[in-house]
Amino acid sequence: MTYAIDPELLPWLDMLPAVALPDYEALLAARASMGQLSELMPAYEPVSPVDVRDTAVPGPTGAPDVPVRVYAPANREGTAPGLLYIHGGGFVLGDLDMFHMVLLRMVEELGVVIVSVDYRLAPEHPFPAPVEDCYAALTWVAGNAAELGIDPARLGVAGESAGGGLAAAVALLARDRGGPALCFQFLGIPELDDRLDTPSMRDYVDTPLWNQPNAIFSWTSYLGAEPGGADVSPYAAPARAADLSGLPPAFVTTCQFDPLRDEGIQYAQRLMQAGVNTELHHYPGTFHGSSLIEGAAVSRQMFADEIAALRRGLRIAVDSH
Repeated sequence: MTYAIDPELLPWLDMLPAVALPDYEALLAARASMGQLSELMPAYEPVSPVDVRDTAVPGPTGAPDVPVRVYAPANREGTAPGLLYIHGGGFVLGDLDMFHMVLLRMVEELGVVIVSVDYRLAPEHPFPAPVEDCYAALTWVAGNAAELGIDPARLGVAGESAGGGLAAAVALLARDRGGPALCFQFLGIPELDDRLDTPSMRDYVDTPLWNQPNAIFSWTSYLGAEPGGADVSPYAAPARAADLSGLPPAFVTTCQFDPLRDEGIQYAQRLMQAGVNTELHHYPGTFHGSSLIEGAAVSRQMFADEIAALRRGLRIAVDSH
């Protein structure tokens, strides 16, 4: 198919790494080449110093510790909002370096403390390992809020792509387990539904960076079984949750030429219907992951909208940092 992609994004298409995941060998090759995607993102040097440290936090019961990267404004006074950040990569790709530059910029823009999670990846570690790692990191952040300089009343969760799906699942787990109170969830182009039966999922079999064949591999790897089964947990596929009431306010983004478009829109609508304060932003002419291309006005708009949404959701005064 041909797609009416934003003209400012078109020149970048040939520079993007080809992400095709027909099998495990291709996945290993894709992991080895993920550095290419990071190299496309311009280096970011914060004007105000940001403290960055890697550590590990207790994992789920019987599981290894979870590596995390903690970002904090170096010169802050008092407590700041906290954000658990979950990287994307279709449950099978990605690491702490994937969004490193983006998170440095977020800390500088917002004055928040961000804890980025290096959760275990499928298919080596299928559900529930990835989401339980993320939830373990959330409980650690909440339990160590004082040491981290975080205001526990202003703790949110955010993620992109599979990370957006994991963020939605973490919000569900926190609600259902009586866990840490979240004030906000940012679900960027989220991967939410293993049933793979929306119009965008059926149609977009050859879109850049993410498409239906990759989604099939992603969910098969994550579930350890064929997707679309009768007994898939809502903590694996949040679109399957019967009740979305009582969840934190949400900001959801979707891209036009993205197989995940419709499940993101539907989840946002269901949050609204369940009485959750929800904002949905859809970006025409974009494709999955195109927000990383800073040369396009629409990408800059997506980042500006994300910053504004986090500022509202975490209750940050414009001049608070």
